[in-house]
Amino acid sequence: MHTKRNLSFSKKLAQPLLISSLLLSGGFAHANEAEIKLADNTTQTTKSIEDLEQEEKVKARLKEIADEAKAAAKTANGYYVERRSYGTQKESEPPRYVKQANKTWLKDYDAFNDVNWLDLGLEYRARYEHRDNDFRRADENIDDPLLLRTRAYIGVKEILDPLRFAVEVQDSRRNNGDYSRAYDTRDVNQADILQGYLELHFKESIFGKDDLGNNRPFWVRGGRLAWESLDRRLIARNEWRNTTNTFQGVRANIGDKKNDWQLEAFAVKPVQRFTRSLDEVDHSQDFYGVIGDWRGWSEYVTLQPYYFLLKQDGNKVKYNSNGQELTGATLSAAQIDRKIHTAGLRAYGAFNSGWDYDTSYVKQWGNQDRFLSNALGSINVDHEAYSYGAEVGYTFKNAWKPRVSAYYGVASGDSTPATGTDRTDSQRFERLFGFARPWSNNDYIQMENIRTPKLHLEFEPKVSFLQNVKVDTSFSWYRLDDASDRWQAGSNLRDRTGASGNDLGKEVDLRVRFPINQYASLNIGYAHFWAGDFVKDSVKIAGNNNDATRASSSDFFYTELTLLGF
Repeated sequence: MHTKRNLSFSKKLAQPLLISSLLLSGGFAHANEAEIKLADNTTQTTKSIEDLEQEEKVKARLKEIADEAKAAAKTANGYYVERRSYGTQKESEPPRYVKQANKTWLKDYDAFNDVNWLDLGLEYRARYEHRDNDFRRADENIDDPLLLRTRAYIGVKEILDPLRFAVEVQDSRRNNGDYSRAYDTRDVNQADILQGYLELHFKESIFGKDDLGNNRPFWVRGGRLAWESLDRRLIARNEWRNTTNTFQGVRANIGDKKNDWQLEAFAVKPVQRFTRSLDEVDHSQDFYGVIGDWRGWSEYVTLQPYYFLLKQDGNKVKYNSNGQELTGATLSAAQIDRKIHTAGLRAYGAFNSGWDYDTSYVKQWGNQDRFLSNALGSINVDHEAYSYGAEVGYTFKNAWKPRVSAYYGVASGDSTPATGTDRTDSQRFERLFGFARPWSNNDYIQMENIRTPKLHLEFEPKVSFLQNVKVDTSFSWYRLDDASDRWQAGSNLRDRTGASGNDLGKEVDLRVRFPINQYASLNIGYAHFWAGDFVKDSVKIAGNNNDATRASSSDFFYTELTLLGF
């Protein structure tokens, strides 16, 4: 009994001691845990500071690498920034189908392995067109012409410097068409010389170097010339058209596209094309110009100021634009004196964000004769005209490189009184020697009497069986700037009263381009045109000599194969 009491007392005493021991050990455990956490936090803080410092160093180095790459690219490309606006990429000099001999298949022969002074080019293009109700013609018809064009080029450079020379020939034909080929130099110009010039070329000139160390070369050419300038709307080779604009005279250039500034000047006469005989210099016209490029102000802006002068001596006019000799009243109407001054400023550029822009304004002034009638002859009137346009685009950062853009362009028209002789000043924009393709894939619009907004989409689809495919599509709305002036590309439709309105029509187009191999490429396109009220009503005016019952829409499909010899 006594023993049991002692055991019971011992248990009662042991329990508090055990609890106290457990509490004390727990306290020490919690203290150790707090110390460990504090140490861990201190270590993490130290590591975070080190990580941040390291991240900052990495960012700084990446920026240095990017800046170095940017500087290297600028050194390689100079100040030049390629324009992205739709259809304004001008043809290179020499043309793109031309290559150095040692960069062609001739390099496989020892004799040509080191020949870098010889440029060679051979191009054959065949385009089948299907045109249903072509509004360029006065009547409704289905036309299926086959347009054939052959070009050849040979040029010598560097080996005889400063003397260089080049010759380019072209043969343009149309088969299987429903219209006469006797006088249609838009499609036909058999076996003629596009270029044949001598050049003095100085790689280093008195104009020194730019800030990047690039030489500012100087060259001057004399002879038969064909080239493109600005956005191709005023001076172009007309790469789409089956025939090509050419000139004869002198052209000089200071600088290169790599330089911060460049200056071009020319004094030429247009060459009159003939379908089946050798072309001749048009002695009735003189064309002068100065074009500047200023790229040094900002990497995001290229400025192009320019001035042109076109003079025409009416007494020397003999042919129309198709090479047909003029007689009688037609000759009298064409034999007018003109002096047209053209001054403009273009600005374009691209940003790293993907945005790009291209804008221009052109002013024309001067004087010209206005033919009244055989009995009244001509009177001299002032010429006042203008044109402007702007495009804004955005290229997405995507493997397909999609670019969307919007354009708005205007070229003034000539207001005409509803009745009687027209004695008013001339207000129609003179399009000089540009090309019409950016305005209309149907070839319906020229740079005169027009107002048009346009939407474009361009992309490069990535498909396994084809490489470097390019697709573009556009939608355009066309309105006449002046309802009383003509639609020249549309068979000269006109309503002097203006009652037919300004609505010319709408157009949608699609084009797919892809290379077959390094020597062949294919181009497929389609365009649909919906005629507006102006067309629907003015075709019924008897004086327009147009098919009054023709349909109010047209379709144009083409497929074009290009083959290269080198």
